[in-house]
Amino acid sequence: MRYTRFFSLLTVTLLALLAVRQAVAQGNQEAANAAKEGMEATQGKDWNRAVEAFKKASSMDEKYAPNLAAVLQQRAAVYVSQQKFPEAIGDYSQAIKIKADGDTLERRAYALMQMKDYDHALGDYTEAIKLEPKDPKHYLLRSYILELKGDVKNGIADCDSVLKLQANNPEAMSRKMRLQKRAQLASQATPPPMPNGPIANPALQKAATATPTPAAPAKP
Repeated sequence: MRYTRFFSLLTVTLLALLAVRQAVAQGNQEAANAAKEGMEATQGKDWNRAVEAFKKASSMDEKYAPNLAAVLQQRAAVYVSQQKFPEAIGDYSQAIKIKADGDTLERRAYALMQMKDYDHALGDYTEAIKLEPKDPKHYLLRSYILELKGDVKNGIADCDSVLKLQANNPEAMSRKMRLQKRAQLASQATPPPMPNGPIANPALQKAATATPTPAAPAKP
């Protein structure tokens, strides 16, 4: 996966260089200068500068928007490594607005989980599954949250989806066994016995058994 991400970033870098050349050829010199600054900042891993440069470039020419999304993701990854999860979520959210993909949604979901915002993380994994229904890791990660929330039925369903795509996935098999055991224990729980008749009202019982007050003697 690391190699995939490296080549993805390399591809974005090459596309940005081509876009810079194209912008110069078309006379959009200001956008090209901003994009060039963004590329230099990217190579130096100065993500704050890169984000600002590509924001400027993309505001003048939309073709730089994918580059902005890429550097936002890079800065978000740094924030995650620093445990600055709200900042990471903010950058991932901006990147998703530019273009939503399963990888970015998954990364934002991870940051949300660190904040214990399981409901929104669950939503991100669901969106990732819609975009990439053949990727087993989205189902697997969603099943983890469902297990935490005690949603046995849907957790098992997600494990089944993983196993259809990866028949011997050990984590999915293990989680499914745990969830099935929880379902079995829940079904075997003995409910309290029902009463044979109406439940007596203690207040009425007390009134019925109370000793009556003796009548006052008659006056002579």
